[in-house]
Amino acid sequence: MTTETPTGSTSTLPSSPPGKRRPPRVFEPTFSGPGVAVGAIFASFSLEPSLLPRIALVQGIATGVSLLVGYGLGSAGHAIWNYLGVPNLRGRPQQIVTGILLATISLGTARAIWRWVGWQNDIRQLMGMDALSPSAWPIVIGATAVVAAIVLVTSRSLRLLFRTMGNRLDRWLPRRLAITLSSTGLVVLLWLVFSGLLVQGFFTASNALFSTRDTGDKPGVSQPSSPLLSGSPQSAAAWDSLGREGRAFISYVPTVDEINAYSGGGALEPIRVYVGLQSAETLQDRADLLLSELIRTGAFEREALLLATTTGTGFIDPIGVDPVDFIFNGDVAIAGAQYSYLPSWISLLADRQVTRDTSLAMFRTVHDYWSTLPQGHRPRLFLYGLSLGSYGVESVLTSANIINEPIDGAVMVGPTFANPLRTDLIASRQSGSTPWLPIVEDGRTVRFTGEQGSLDQPAGRWGPTRIAYLQHGSDPIGFFDPSIAWREPAWLSGNDRAPDVSSATDWFPFVTMWQTLLDMPSAGSVPRGYGHLYSVSANLDTWVGVINPEGWMGSDTARLGDVLQSRDVARRAWLESIHNSPGPLPPVTDPGRLA
Repeated sequence: MTTETPTGSTSTLPSSPPGKRRPPRVFEPTFSGPGVAVGAIFASFSLEPSLLPRIALVQGIATGVSLLVGYGLGSAGHAIWNYLGVPNLRGRPQQIVTGILLATISLGTARAIWRWVGWQNDIRQLMGMDALSPSAWPIVIGATAVVAAIVLVTSRSLRLLFRTMGNRLDRWLPRRLAITLSSTGLVVLLWLVFSGLLVQGFFTASNALFSTRDTGDKPGVSQPSSPLLSGSPQSAAAWDSLGREGRAFISYVPTVDEINAYSGGGALEPIRVYVGLQSAETLQDRADLLLSELIRTGAFEREALLLATTTGTGFIDPIGVDPVDFIFNGDVAIAGAQYSYLPSWISLLADRQVTRDTSLAMFRTVHDYWSTLPQGHRPRLFLYGLSLGSYGVESVLTSANIINEPIDGAVMVGPTFANPLRTDLIASRQSGSTPWLPIVEDGRTVRFTGEQGSLDQPAGRWGPTRIAYLQHGSDPIGFFDPSIAWREPAWLSGNDRAPDVSSATDWFPFVTMWQTLLDMPSAGSVPRGYGHLYSVSANLDTWVGVINPEGWMGSDTARLGDVLQSRDVARRAWLESIHNSPGPLPPVTDPGRLA
C-alpha cells in the first residue's frame, strides 16, 4: 500500500524536514493507501442497518463521514507505524499481504453495497413502510462523494493551518515546543470559534426562525368562548400569547358530546390551561399565571389534575393526554406551559436547563397550593411529559417537593438519552431484564412498557404512586449514547434486543454511534409504534395502568381505544384533505375531532 505522496509540483509551503515526505496539498488528488483501506471498511459498515430506515441522502451523509473517519484513522495509524520505525513488508510478502487485504476489503464492501437495499427494506417491512428502490444508489454515491470531499478538504486545511503556525514559531523556538504551543493555541481558538460563534449562532438563528413560526396557527384553531379554557375572553392568559402549540392544545380538546358518546352520559367539559412564553414576562410570573388560571377555572375541584411538561416548541401530544379526558369522563384539568420556541432535538442541546427550571417552577407553584387543600377535597395529581418533556418530569420526581405530599402518578413517553433518572434505572435493572423493558425493585414504583403493553410485569404490588415510562427499543432519541462509539450497547446484544430492532443491526466502533445520531432527526418520520412516534393504544394502556380506574375492565380499554383511534384517523384525514385542497380550507364541523 502506498502512503500519501505529492504529485511532483513545486511547493511554496514550508519545507518538510529532510527524509520526510511532504503531505499533499489541500486539493491534491493523492491519498493514503492504508487510509483508503480502513475508510472502505468503515464505509461498508455504515451501510448496515441501524435503528430506523434511512433515506438515500442520509445514507450518503453517514457513509461519507464514516469513510473519512476510517481514512483518517488508517492514515494516522500508518504515520505512527512509520514514526516508530517499525519495518514495513517489502517485495513478495508485501504483495501477498496487500492482495489478501484488498481482496477481503473489496468483497466486504461489495457485499455491503449489494445488501444495502435489502437491509433497509427489512426494516421498512418491519415498520410497515414502502420499500426502497435500487434507484436510490446514485443519490447515496453522490452524497457520499460530496460529504467525503468536504470533510477531506476541511481536514487538510486545518492540517495546513497547524503546520504553518508551527513552522512560523519554529523560527524562534525549539521545534517540539513550537509544535506544542501552536497546536494547543489553535485547538483552543478553534474550540472557542466553534462553541461560541458557530454553535451560539446556530441556536440564535434557530430561535429567531422558530419564534416567527410560533405566531402562526395550525388548521382548525380558533379562540374559544368557554371560560374553562385559557385564551378565552374570561382568561387572564391572552389568546395571542399562548403560542402556536398552546393555541392548538386549547382548540383540540375533546367535546362533552364525544365523551358522552363513549361513557353514556354525565360528562363534564374538560378544563385546559396553558401559558405561553409571551403570556407573562418572567418564569415565576408565568407559573403564577398558570396557578391563577387553574383556580379561576375550578381545576382544583375536579377529580384529577394533570400537569404536562411540553416538548421544546410547547407541544402537548393530544394522543398522550386525550385518554385522561375520557377515563375521568371529562372531570379533569390539564395544564402546560411553553418554555422554548425550538424543536426538541435542538432544545435537547440548548434548553435542557430551561426545561428543568420551567418544570420545577410550575410544579412547585401548583403543588404548594394543592398541598394546602384537605386530602379528601383536592384532585388526584398526575404528571406527563413527551420526549424532552419527560426530562422535565424527571426533575420534579427527583425534587424534595413531593416527599411529604407525593403525587398519584406520572407518565413519561419517549424519554431521551439525557434523562438522568431513566439512565440510572436502566443501569440498576434486575438481572434478566432488558434495557428497553427494565425491571427495577420489582416494579413497586417505576415500570417500563412498550407497544406490546407490559405494565403487568412483574406481578406484584404497584403503587400507591405509579410512575411509567413508555419507550421503543427503536427510538434513537432514547438509546443514543456517545459511548456507543467505543463500546457495544446492551440494547444490541442478542437477548436484550427489542422486537422492533432489526436482527441484522450490528455494532461497529464509531459507525454505530454516528448512525444512531443521524437516526434522531428522522425518529418522527416513521409509522406510529416505532422510533419516536407512540401509538394511540400504547398511550392509552399506559394511562390506564397509572390511573388504575376503579372497576375498569379490559373491554373498557378496547372500546376507548377504538374511540381514540377514530379521532386520530379523522384528524389525519382532515389534515390530508387540507394538504390536497388547492382552494379554501374544508369546513370544520367539530374542532374536537382534530385532536
